[in-house]
Amino acid sequence: MSRIDYFHDPNAPKANSVVLAVTAVVRDEDGRVLLIHRTDNNLWALPGGGHDIGESIAQTVVREVEEETGVTVVVEEIVGLYTDPDHVIAYDDGEVRQQFSICFHARPLSGSLRTSSESKEVRWVPPADLDELNIHPSMRLRIEHGLDESRIKPYIG
Repeated sequence: MSRIDYFHDPNAPKANSVVLAVTAVVRDEDGRVLLIHRTDNNLWALPGGGHDIGESIAQTVVREVEEETGVTVVVEEIVGLYTDPDHVIAYDDGEVRQQFSICFHARPLSGSLRTSSESKEVRWVPPADLDELNIHPSMRLRIEHGLDESRIKPYIG
């Protein structure tokens, strides 16, 4: 399935759904950020995805990061909540989703980088190299917030 992200675009279609999703700022011991090159929109992004019934939100983070990257993580802190009604995602099946995402800090525990059906490339990226990648503005905002230690709030699961 392909998607188009609209961010403060007056020509964006109107949302017809809201789905809770998560993203994770995962940094290795060298301070590099774990990013995926998405298959659905060809942009670089933090790993993450939709919350499933029966999961805690931390379990969603762990599952999504492992599914998309091969890295097992533990959730440590909340970076922020992202619910901008002017950020919608249009899917080719007709769904137009208003963004509702919680971004977390997570620490890598184990695993080896690998791709998935959602990630055609997975990479540890030094913060100084982020400007070289094609990253949607809404995702870039989460990354910037995740790198700003003053914004971090404890997560109590």
